[in-house]
Amino acid sequence: MLPGIRIYELKRFPDERGFFAEIMREDWKDFFGEDKVVQVNLSMSYPGIVRAWHRHLRGQVDYFVVVKGAMKICAYDDDKNSQTYGELTEIISTAEKLQVVRIPGHYWHGTKTIGVEPSLLIYFVTRLYDYSNPDEERRPWNDPTIIPKTINGKTSDPRVGKIWDWNYPPHK
Repeated sequence: MLPGIRIYELKRFPDERGFFAEIMREDWKDFFGEDKVVQVNLSMSYPGIVRAWHRHLRGQVDYFVVVKGAMKICAYDDDKNSQTYGELTEIISTAEKLQVVRIPGHYWHGTKTIGVEPSLLIYFVTRLYDYSNPDEERRPWNDPTIIPKTINGKTSDPRVGKIWDWNYPPHK
C-alpha cells in the first residue's frame, strides 16, 4: 500500500439485539499516531456511483468506514518526486467486514459503490472543512492521466499501464 494508508479491522460485539462496534478510540495510537479527528461526515451513494478524484494539500487525513453496502476505495500518488510515483492502492471495504481505512489527503483518492445496494460511508477528517477556502483539489473521475505503474504493489495486474477504469470488471 502507499505509505500512510492503513487498515484497522474493527471488532463487532454481537448479542441477541444485534451488534456493537467501536469505530474510533483515542487510545489506538498505533493506528492514529498524532492525528486528531475534528469533523465527521456521512455520505450515501447509489450502486455504481464513483466519487473521485480529489485530494487535500493542507495536511488533512481521511478515515473511511463503510457501514452499509460495499465500496472500492482507491488512492493514487502522482507526485513525480515521490518514491511511490504512479502507485495506486485499491481497497474493497464492506459493511460485513468492518474496518477503518486511513487515507493521507495528499494522495488523489475516491470511491465507487459496488454491489446492488447503496453504500453508507462515515468518514472522519483531521481538518475542518472551510467553506470559504476549501482544502480540496478535484479532477474528473475518468481522468486519462491516471495510469498506475503498480496496483497494490503489483505490476502483473492487467490494469497496470492503462488509464484507470473504475468500471473494469472484477478478475482473478
